[in-house]
Amino acid sequence: MTLRNLLSLTLFTVLFSTPLLAAEAFKVTSTLIEDRKAVLATVQTVDMTPARARIGGTLVELLVDEGSKVEAGEVIARVKDEKLHLEMQAVQARTASLQAERKLAQIALDRAEKLRKTGAGSQAKLDEARTNLDVVVKNLKAMGSEKDLVLQREREGAVLSPTNGRVIRVNTTNGAVVMPGEAIANIADSTYILRIEVPERHARFIKVGDEVEVGNRGMSTLEDTSYKGIVRQVYPEMQRGRVVADVSVDHVGDYFIGERIKVYVATGQRETILIPCDRIFLKYGLNYVLLADGNEVVVQPASAHADQCEILSGLRIGDEILMPMTAQ
Repeated sequence: MTLRNLLSLTLFTVLFSTPLLAAEAFKVTSTLIEDRKAVLATVQTVDMTPARARIGGTLVELLVDEGSKVEAGEVIARVKDEKLHLEMQAVQARTASLQAERKLAQIALDRAEKLRKTGAGSQAKLDEARTNLDVVVKNLKAMGSEKDLVLQREREGAVLSPTNGRVIRVNTTNGAVVMPGEAIANIADSTYILRIEVPERHARFIKVGDEVEVGNRGMSTLEDTSYKGIVRQVYPEMQRGRVVADVSVDHVGDYFIGERIKVYVATGQRETILIPCDRIFLKYGLNYVLLADGNEVVVQPASAHADQCEILSGLRIGDEILMPMTAQ
């Protein structure tokens, strides 16, 4: 080997080999991670409450439609019973009659008291007059209570929203005849959750308090997940061989009831290889890593876990990986 060739080889070693050896090597080890399975969740409300008519009659006013936002106690419809108007007229007529009877009973009592003072009247007549007046006064009080009852039934013609939320379904129309207790509209509570169904073989892995990953609206891959949720309830009854659970998640208030979202739940643990994602580089359309001996090997990465990538094939336990030359 000539001196010129020797100098060229030395310069190549200094420029290329030295930085690679100076880079800190990452030793490949086996790591225990949670295995996750993608399941479809549907957006549901915590409670679906019907707004019911409290009296029977004709629906004369409907103030909401599907999608309307309502607050607890807000009037959403009005029911009118024509019989209540007739009952009120009857109560008023009987009240007027009793008031006339009270005047007559008062006059009779005054006369009996005067006669008793002069000795021309008996004590029995005076007691009878007082009793008659007392009976009429008590009948007037009872009629007042009956009037309040009719007025309360008229007020109950207003159908009230039982909770804060959104109207999901209106079950009737203006002019329809409704019965007491009939549902006028269904109100979805403003608190939304995700309802998931997990296959029976994964039932033992899901429990209250578990953290799940939730995909963005319309997304389908784990890399697109943007936020997390917490399992708030696991139902003890299986449905069609699946475990049903509710997940509390923020940022779903503007979703549609029944909309489907992909959720990733833990289904046990498994061993795998995790390496820093920055050790992987692209070459000829393939993913490579640089080993400590200078060889470049093709690897098959899978999902990312924070700043580390899972490797399905291409590496073995004990391999040492250097930073790619482009990153040094």
